[in-house]
Amino acid sequence: MTDKMTYRFLRLFVTWFSFIPFSVSQYLGKMVGMLFFLVPIERKKVAWENIQQSFGHTMDKKAQKKLIKKVYLHFGQMMFELPHIFRLHDQNLEKYVFFTNEKNYLNAMNKGRGVFLLTGHFGNWELMAAAVSLRFGGISVVARPIDLLPADRLVEELRTRFKSSVIPKQKAMRRILMTIKQKGVVGILLDQNVDWYDGVFVEFLGRWACTNKGLALMALKTDAPVIPLFSIRQPDGRYCISFEDELKPVRTGDKTKDIEQNTLMYTRIIEEYVRKYPEQWFWFHRRWKTRMFWPISEKKKL
Repeated sequence: MTDKMTYRFLRLFVTWFSFIPFSVSQYLGKMVGMLFFLVPIERKKVAWENIQQSFGHTMDKKAQKKLIKKVYLHFGQMMFELPHIFRLHDQNLEKYVFFTNEKNYLNAMNKGRGVFLLTGHFGNWELMAAAVSLRFGGISVVARPIDLLPADRLVEELRTRFKSSVIPKQKAMRRILMTIKQKGVVGILLDQNVDWYDGVFVEFLGRWACTNKGLALMALKTDAPVIPLFSIRQPDGRYCISFEDELKPVRTGDKTKDIEQNTLMYTRIIEEYVRKYPEQWFWFHRRWKTRMFWPISEKKKL
């Protein structure tokens, strides 16, 4: 099957699923999530180890197993929710999401310096990006292309609705800075592992995690406001999309220290949400893969 035919099949499949009522889609997603929970796959081992090392001192094995089950149920639902992005419009948006603290975002936009939206692989970040773009105008999102070209084309189609755009993660800084210079909005997911030369080590869930330093660098350079943005699944099936208060940059005059301190500040916001709603974070990523080259005792002295 050619890439073109594969894309058409995927597009037809996703379009068909978008007509299923949202609540039914979520129920089907739970069933699929439970199925994957029962299958021993490699990523389940990664998620289990991440949860154990993050909460092992505060959560017993029974609670950890219950949590990972909830994680599978959440992401099963998320996969079946995504097709509904093709159905979004002004009149039905509140059926899927509602917003809180919009003034934080609007105030940042009114400064005329562009805006960075800080978020992570939490809740339903794809639906959140689409909803924000529909409600407030298009944003640019930094993302890594999917290896399977037909799937990448379909996901980009979802992401570029409502005048949004995708900035490929590889060598993205130039395009990000250009977007900010044009008073645009850039969403950055700051909760994944990076190689040591792209990041700084900050504490995340009790362990040193190599975290991309790009947002701190660009925020300090441009003075564009940084607004944390998260979507939280609600009991009624909708998502609460919350704009947090603007994060004021730390400026000490020491560039290295400033980058580290601001990256730590951003990471703590993400950690706060993960600790409060652990079942809604993407535990399947090898977040702590990059190791430090120096002892922890030395790192704490920095």
